[in-house]
Amino acid sequence: MKGLEGKTALVTGAASGIGLATVELFAERKVRVALNHLPGDARGAAAVERLRAQGHAVVAAPGDVSNPGSAESMVGAAIDALGRLDFLVNNAGTSATLEPIAPADLDRLSEEFWSNILGTNLLGPFRCTRAASAALKAAHGAVCNTASVAGRNMPGSSMAYGASKAGLINLTKNLARALAPEVRVNAVAPGFVDTDWTRRWPAARKQASIERTLLKRACTPADIASAIVFLCADASMVTAQTLVVDGGYSL
Repeated sequence: MKGLEGKTALVTGAASGIGLATVELFAERKVRVALNHLPGDARGAAAVERLRAQGHAVVAAPGDVSNPGSAESMVGAAIDALGRLDFLVNNAGTSATLEPIAPADLDRLSEEFWSNILGTNLLGPFRCTRAASAALKAAHGAVCNTASVAGRNMPGSSMAYGASKAGLINLTKNLARALAPEVRVNAVAPGFVDTDWTRRWPAARKQASIERTLLKRACTPADIASAIVFLCADASMVTAQTLVVDGGYSL
């Protein structure tokens, strides 16, 4: 891995889980990072304070990527604070449900439910990438989106969630076309990841997910973060790809 001193990154949805692990890994490689979190989310502010106390160059970038206008303002403020933008990680996402919604349970998939998921998981990455495109082109940078194996014909928390991630995989390809040749755009597709959200699952459900993997363990946020940073910073000839990082879960 090459040194990344002088580089900058914006990571959305970074108050916890995969996003926070990505911020931490970028910071360890001497990248100056803007940590996006929802306004009022104390976890984001605490993470920024902790990382700055450890000597890392991290700034807060509060904003809700699901809201038009808020997403663009957040990106602009982050770029102003960093002075440039080399890497954009569109990680913010939502399942909008703790318990899986069966495909046949169509009545639970309300207009509000769909709008919440698509506004965050699909439109959010588009808004942020569009707002950052000029800065990314100037830096010959890279984008990495957090998709999911649910977008690759695997069961997810709901058909709306799966559709949003399938759309994000397609969006990744088209953004790679749109921003070439200056900017590379890729995605990661995690399977079961041990995060604050999945820790609330019933023990039997978590164990079944682990047993399904070939490697017989849950992916950690750090596992996904390493793939994200690799695609952003170390894979200079890779674009328009979605890298599955699931320990063999989807097999």
